[in-house]
Amino acid sequence: MLFSLPDEVEEEQNGLLERLRTCPPLQKAQELVHTFRVMLRCRQGKDLPHWLNAVQASGLKDLMSFAKGLQREGSALLAALTLPYSNGPTEGAVNRLKMIKRQMYGRANFDLLRIRVLLG
Repeated sequence: MLFSLPDEVEEEQNGLLERLRTCPPLQKAQELVHTFRVMLRCRQGKDLPHWLNAVQASGLKDLMSFAKGLQREGSALLAALTLPYSNGPTEGAVNRLKMIKRQMYGRANFDLLRIRVLLG
């Protein structure tokens, strides 16, 4: 709930959310997570270094660990946030193929799998 966007929070949860925001570390975590969500959704890769620095300065251990993992991704993450390309269609095709293969486990050979993939 704390990391949801304001329009995603239900009316009755607003009071609890306001009380949670009185805790400075939670408020800082919420700000950093919202900034990261906007950066992802709007593909603002140029803001990534600033966000990573803000996370390191925050002292929030869990977010710092998350940011360290993102830094290991390096140029791949920056490309994902800036370039218009997506491997979503490829991942979808691989997922579909794996699902068909699991459904047929031990029942047939490669020829039947090939036919099911091509016709399905």
